[in-house]
Amino acid sequence: MDFINEIKWRGMLHDSTPGIEELLKKEKSAAYVGIDPTADSLHIGHLVGIMMLRHFQQCGHKPYVLVGGATGMIGDPSGRSDERNLLDEETLRYNQESIKKQISKFLDFQTDDHSKAKMVNNYDWMKDYSFLNFIRDIGKHITVNYMMAKDSVRKRISGEEGSGMSFTEFTYQLVQAYDFLYLYENNNCKVQMGGSDQWGNITTGTELIRRKVSGDAYAVTCPLITKADGGKFGKTESGNIWLDPERTSPYAFYQFWLNCSDEDAAKYIRIFTLLDRETIENLEKQHAEAPHMRVLQKELAKEITKTVHSEQDYEYAVEASEILFGKGTSETLSKLPESVLLSVFDGVPQSQIKAEILDEDISIVDFISEHTKALSSKSEARRMLKGNAISINKNKVGEDFVVNKESLINNKYIVVQSGRKNYHLVIVD
Repeated sequence: MDFINEIKWRGMLHDSTPGIEELLKKEKSAAYVGIDPTADSLHIGHLVGIMMLRHFQQCGHKPYVLVGGATGMIGDPSGRSDERNLLDEETLRYNQESIKKQISKFLDFQTDDHSKAKMVNNYDWMKDYSFLNFIRDIGKHITVNYMMAKDSVRKRISGEEGSGMSFTEFTYQLVQAYDFLYLYENNNCKVQMGGSDQWGNITTGTELIRRKVSGDAYAVTCPLITKADGGKFGKTESGNIWLDPERTSPYAFYQFWLNCSDEDAAKYIRIFTLLDRETIENLEKQHAEAPHMRVLQKELAKEITKTVHSEQDYEYAVEASEILFGKGTSETLSKLPESVLLSVFDGVPQSQIKAEILDEDISIVDFISEHTKALSSKSEARRMLKGNAISINKNKVGEDFVVNKESLINNKYIVVQSGRKNYHLVIVD
């Protein structure tokens, strides 16, 4: 597989320095992507860089993941108007281990051949590097004029973005360039990859390598991912879509991809899955013939949920989706783990009642109108029951139905549905 051609057809190539194709055809190479360790989880915005490394590894080359422990203590000005919070070493190390577990689902850190993935942390080679030695050995090779010409620096200093730039942030570009030089000299790593907003920082590294050791190094960048409606990719009303299931549940993760627009799904399925070209083009053809079936969205959501989480999490997510939007049953509902059930009904109106209330049978009319306020009055409850429009735990019920402890799901929940789309979750303490 040809790496550059592979990422080209997938829409993952924004720019590259001359000579990269010749290098990769000539020899097994190494490339790295930098990851900001300021959180203990990646979010889906990180996945483009990780997928680039995945394709790189599949082409027989060696991927490096550089965790920016040192640069995480500084803050990257690229695309930002304010400085980042600076982290202590203990937090950085914890974040690094958490991130590696997530990346291990994409990259092979176990193989014995050249392509074995490796994670490094620039804090390890920066922590003992004295300021005087750094400015003597590295700083003299890159002029201030060269650094000032970079868009990310110029915009901050001119006041176009934010309120200026500290010296700490100004040095970020030089520290990142040294990372590239270090990996070039110590790991024979000749390629750095990243988002298109990192072009300036990456090419400063290639320039440092050229000036200091007369070496040839290369840059490859991917486009910044956007949404068709202009919204920010990976953001929802509740914030980032994280890979950590404690931050973003597998169900919410699955729903994010399932709810993509047709235009976005056609773009994302090439970027975020390993499906081959023929398979994707067949899916695109099927989707064009029956857009309402949302073939692209379903396959995209399936592939990426299985990779990031698991086959079982994917199956739970599909079953959970059926509950709200399809033909879910009481059996489906009772099989869901508590965390999935709560995720499904996140944002749905809720009531809390005491467990002892269910020691005796309660008429369905009293339960949904008085005990839980799922409906506003007894008359409304009776009207909807006569119209066969009330379900308890996905089972249609009539006026003679009674609620008791046998009605509980997971010994704690009762799901009331009125009409097709109105849900109410009852939590029993």
